[in-house]
Amino acid sequence: MNTIDRVGFAGFFLACLFLAFIGGTLIVLTQVFPYQHINDAYKAAHALIAQGAIDDRYTQTDQWRLARTTERGTTIHDPERAYNGYTLYTSGGGAYASLIDMDGREVHRWALPFSQVWDTNPSGRAARSDDLIYWRKAIMYPDGDLLAMYIAAGDTPWGYGLVRLDADSNVIWRYKGATHHDIDIAPDGRVITLTHEFSYREFPDFPTLARPWLNDFLVVLDGDTGEEQRRISLFDAFYDSRFQPLLTAIPSFAVEDPLHTNSVQYIDQGLADRFAPANGRGNQVLLSFRHPGAPGLVDLDSGQMTWATRGGWLGQHFARALPNGNFTLFDNIGNFEPGNTTRLLEIDPSTDEIVWRYQGTRDQPFESRLRGASTTLPNGNHLVTESDGGRLFEVTPERDIVWEFVNPVREGDRDQYIPVVSSGQRIKPEALDPAFRARLNTP
Repeated sequence: MNTIDRVGFAGFFLACLFLAFIGGTLIVLTQVFPYQHINDAYKAAHALIAQGAIDDRYTQTDQWRLARTTERGTTIHDPERAYNGYTLYTSGGGAYASLIDMDGREVHRWALPFSQVWDTNPSGRAARSDDLIYWRKAIMYPDGDLLAMYIAAGDTPWGYGLVRLDADSNVIWRYKGATHHDIDIAPDGRVITLTHEFSYREFPDFPTLARPWLNDFLVVLDGDTGEEQRRISLFDAFYDSRFQPLLTAIPSFAVEDPLHTNSVQYIDQGLADRFAPANGRGNQVLLSFRHPGAPGLVDLDSGQMTWATRGGWLGQHFARALPNGNFTLFDNIGNFEPGNTTRLLEIDPSTDEIVWRYQGTRDQPFESRLRGASTTLPNGNHLVTESDGGRLFEVTPERDIVWEFVNPVREGDRDQYIPVVSSGQRIKPEALDPAFRARLNTP
């Protein structure tokens, strides 16, 4: 090939590259065929690279945080004002749940690595390693049975399944759905939870929805067998309701995960008679939709959204209706103070007024940008799960902390990392079956 031929070939090759560049640019800008296939392939490759890049779970996942304190275990206990009982908690440290007494002593533990239950994730793909999978939520039955939810770091969908175990951590049943965030148990034993999966559906009134996007589902399981009884698309319920305009509040960064539903509470008839938004109808579920910034109700019979609202909170978790007719929210980032971004709110749904709040102080900082929960105890105190702080605490209506427990687990070359505490449940000793209570490792 002579010099002229080489120059001509080089010019032809560069021209082809330029045309390919122009064509690729037009495909991306106009999003015509084969844009979606190219975009999907790019996202899949990016996800695989991100998964493979996790080599330090302490700094590259949200399972661990820098410890705020060197204190461990129970650091505050006022026996006169605290609600006495055992406390169940789960931790980002692994697939286990601990039951502790008021002094922080572990009296029972359940544990079961994911790899001993399934060898693939709910989508059928290779699961993450056990050190990247933990129990996001657990609920204990009086006889020592346990519902435990697996989630994983570095995977999407991150929900990994739900198991019911006996007191010796043996599997009673397993549900291989992408369960995430929260569980509740109805009075008749049904298990209420959330799953999510990718969708390519388009909605005319929401053209900015990414493809693919994560859709959340409200799922009802048989409590004895784990069989799925009901499955409701929550985006459809929201989109088809009169509350659809609230979807416009979804931020641009969340169009791949538009709802990010993060809590469920079953509303029975007794609570429906007190909680005005339920309009006297039981068999509904109160949910928290983080990205629209709205708690809402979905009717399990009709699958319809019957109520939703927005207010002065931001990035919230764990909506819970109260017998007094109000509801509480764990307001993750609605308090704009350095080191104290989080608040616990009680709201009157009839007026949207915040009637009570708890926020941290300089001596007792309160900050959990991700996760978090609060349950109201029978004595009126609140058991608070401050996930990012790796602690549980009990606060009175007068805003006094009367019990505090800091996760005792530490790792790192200087013990500088603490696993998040992701759920907490207080159980009165008298509520336990005598046979299980006799097994507890109590003094």
